[in-house]
Amino acid sequence: LRSHGLTVNLVHKAGLTIDVSGTAGEVRDAFHTEIHQYEVRGELHIANATDPKIPAALAPVVVGVNSLNDFKPKSMMVNPRPNLTIKCAGCPDGLDNEVIYIETPPDFATIYNVSPLYKEKTPITGTGETIVVLEESDILAADVATFRKAFGLSSFSGTFTQIHPGSGCTDPGRNGAEGEAALDAEWAGAVAPDADVELASCTDTATNFGNLIAAQNLVDSKTPPPILSLSFGGCESALGPSGNAFFKDLWQQADAEGVSVFVSAGDGGPAGCDDFDLIPTWAIGGIAASGYASTPYNVATGGTDFLATIINAGTYWSTTNSATHESAKSYIPEMTWNDSCASSVLFELEGSSSGLAFCNSTTGEDFLDIIAGSGAPSMIYSKPSWQAGTLGNPNDGKRDLPDVSLFTSNGFYFQAIALCMSDASQGGSPCNYANGTDVLHNSAGGTSFSAPQFASIQALINQKTGERQGNPDPVYYDLYRTEFGTSSAPDTTNLAACNATQGNAISSACVFHDVTVGNNDVPCAGPNSCYDPSPATDYGVLSTSDSSLHVAYPAQKGWDFASGLGSVNVTNLVTKWP
Repeated sequence: LRSHGLTVNLVHKAGLTIDVSGTAGEVRDAFHTEIHQYEVRGELHIANATDPKIPAALAPVVVGVNSLNDFKPKSMMVNPRPNLTIKCAGCPDGLDNEVIYIETPPDFATIYNVSPLYKEKTPITGTGETIVVLEESDILAADVATFRKAFGLSSFSGTFTQIHPGSGCTDPGRNGAEGEAALDAEWAGAVAPDADVELASCTDTATNFGNLIAAQNLVDSKTPPPILSLSFGGCESALGPSGNAFFKDLWQQADAEGVSVFVSAGDGGPAGCDDFDLIPTWAIGGIAASGYASTPYNVATGGTDFLATIINAGTYWSTTNSATHESAKSYIPEMTWNDSCASSVLFELEGSSSGLAFCNSTTGEDFLDIIAGSGAPSMIYSKPSWQAGTLGNPNDGKRDLPDVSLFTSNGFYFQAIALCMSDASQGGSPCNYANGTDVLHNSAGGTSFSAPQFASIQALINQKTGERQGNPDPVYYDLYRTEFGTSSAPDTTNLAACNATQGNAISSACVFHDVTVGNNDVPCAGPNSCYDPSPATDYGVLSTSDSSLHVAYPAQKGWDFASGLGSVNVTNLVTKWP
């Protein structure tokens, strides 16, 4: 490498990665690929023009070259969008009253049944456990303290620190990724309030991104943390062979060391390669999964929405808050999270016959976006043994995402999630939860939330078992098969009793809540997995067939691409963990 003029910055301790840098000319000479500048949707980027070639002397030991571009990992946080009028003449409460229900940590504890664990003879609260959130920015530590005090968590012993771990890691300071970092740090300690939370952040370098530098250094350390959470993503095809290999090796190493890794599945429905931030927009890249989350060595966390405001908000939400801002009354029925015109919940409320028809209507064009809980088959990995045979999971030979889900809506149906980010220099607002405007500004959605929430649940599991778990997916799927049976022998009794539409009548014995309403389909254009039968229509919808409509993807009984195994009853999950 040095003979081609490249600078060797670091050989990582695990012996799996060498960090090098150099000019575009030196990279061209070493790896026979040119670095060009590209304009992508109005943004300038640099990237390699062709796949790099590995010199013959290195070919036996080098998988590939990673990070020859500046396409940053994407945060999976989604801010509330201005709600458009949703017609719902048959809804008891209607959807135009603009009452906003914000899920707080006490609400989460009620909805997902965490509270009984806190009341055990030896409380299961995450004592002795550490959760690390992997970030691109520091935060105001006071925001975590404010969040915990407001929601009744400050009496617990969990601590919060910010670290910049290992070689090549410098403090990035506070920057535009602060909102993501704040919600991750706050929610990582919200379900397991006695667990210690560390925010690990590094400055981006010429050869890697800050949160990935932090992840690699932590996994390489003599005492890797037991739990990691990452709320960023990027699709498999954009990562390329080397980028995908980087994540496979990193999360495989973590799993071998007993580290449980939780990664957001994404916020673009099945359209993992498209930018959900652009509104209005539609998918052009087809069906794709996030390469950050698709390895067999991590948990891919998806998202749901609540049916409360469609069924009857008053049944599930109180009109007043407790002293710790709790207003949820019970488990709330869940559906898939989907803000787009292709959502079966939305187009049925609007009286349309299909997503295809609604997206091409005058009203439907107001909902042209690709914001939905992500799920898709991997193009890289074959189906892990622990996923095969799961009720509902297709016999496609692929690693399928997501694994599990929790509520992640960004307020589309007037329900979102609380956070605290008060740094005015980065667009933050005061965290005054008695002020409706401040509450709205400090609320959001996205599978950014489900990753640290499941990491926090894992801290409860680790405390209960007294040991690290590594990748918990095999146990999730075993418990699921115990509850619902297999594809060849489904347990219809439990499927009915644990159907998420049961709401407050759901069985108290459920470990998983089976989400069966809605889809995560989104509008699309072009030839990639997009069904658009008529030249007269402007938009199609994502489909597993181009010639006929096979919606990608509907909710169903059992596992599905919209929510995976569904959401969880936390107490039952922890107490039944083997």
